[in-house]
Amino acid sequence: MFRSLVRGSNISTAALQLCRTSAPSAGYQSIRYQTTNTGNATDKPAEKPPKKPTIWQRDEAKVERLANFGRYAAECLPKFIQQVQFASGDELELLIHPSGVLPVMSFLKGNHSAQFTNFLFACGVDVPTRTSRFEVVYALLSTRFNARIRVRTYTDEIAPIESITKIFEGAEWYEREIFDMYGVWFNNHPDLRRILTDYGFEGHPFRKDFPLTGFNEVRYDPELKRVVYEPTELAQEFRKFGKI
Repeated sequence: MFRSLVRGSNISTAALQLCRTSAPSAGYQSIRYQTTNTGNATDKPAEKPPKKPTIWQRDEAKVERLANFGRYAAECLPKFIQQVQFASGDELELLIHPSGVLPVMSFLKGNHSAQFTNFLFACGVDVPTRTSRFEVVYALLSTRFNARIRVRTYTDEIAPIESITKIFEGAEWYEREIFDMYGVWFNNHPDLRRILTDYGFEGHPFRKDFPLTGFNEVRYDPELKRVVYEPTELAQEFRKFGKI
């Protein structure tokens, strides 16, 4: 009954809008279609600018906060903290005396301005040219302040270091690994024994003076029907190759 003719040059891009208007003279509603031109169909969408590569930037505000905390810790524990420094730009490090392991760790965990309650890891470092050739490095995390810190101390083949398992129970296996790989002894450790090598292993593999071949080799003896340990025997001596 009602007809509407839609005409236009860009019929494919026209938007049809249904409108209802009331006819005052008649007692019914009339329906009409209205066209609205939205643009040319050949228009291309705007190109996005090229994404720049993500480059790490040093957070100066974070570095300043960590520097203030480092100075505060050194003022609170001047007997044990020997140096405060940054590594890799924004990683705070405390270099402490070996006798200050427990006081410093207790301070970092319990002090309200620190709250480094999460123990991340502990590892060893061997520098044979130093008098105290071994370093023990502890890494802690403060979820309250979203900050990380490393504590470094030193020792030699004889002097022991106090275990921090009473403060951070998660350090137990890490200290066992340091003892196994480097031979650093931890006093008051609940279970200080080898963890990666065998019980009869000789030496500590991560020491720089440890031979590449080791001291003993392991093989299965079919006559004895068990694994036996024997001194390492090489079929030939090590050779040095010149430049190719």
